Amino acid sequence: MKNDGTFGINMKQYCRLHESAVRAALEENRITAEFLSAHQEKVRIVQHERLVHLIVTVMVVFVELFVVDLVVLHPELGILPPLIMLGLAVLLGFYFYHYFFLENTVQRWYRLEEELRRNCDN
Repeated sequence: MKNDGTFGINMKQYCRLHESAVRAALEENRITAEFLSAHQEKVRIVQHERLVHLIVTVMVVFVELFVVDLVVLHPELGILPPLIMLGLAVLLGFYFYHYFFLENTVQRWYRLEEELRRNCDN
């Protein structure tokens, strides 16, 4: 099945393709002001994605803490709260993984931007 963007983009692939294009342009020494501007726009996109994931992750952490409180203080509620707690813990693991991917990508792209500025032919 082809990914036409209906359900969002694959951020890892998006970042990998852009980063390889930047590295190829640096190797071939073909950096223009337009290329630098396009890179800066992609940095802004990933920064926004990172911020959204940070907000969502923090909100899920608060819900997880609330559910942990329910499990510890109200064991009479049965099996449902511990199952929800476990599900949220797994979800948080994926959120943390993706957030750190975005954070590290933005940091790497900051360094790439510095290289692009040094090699820009304007």
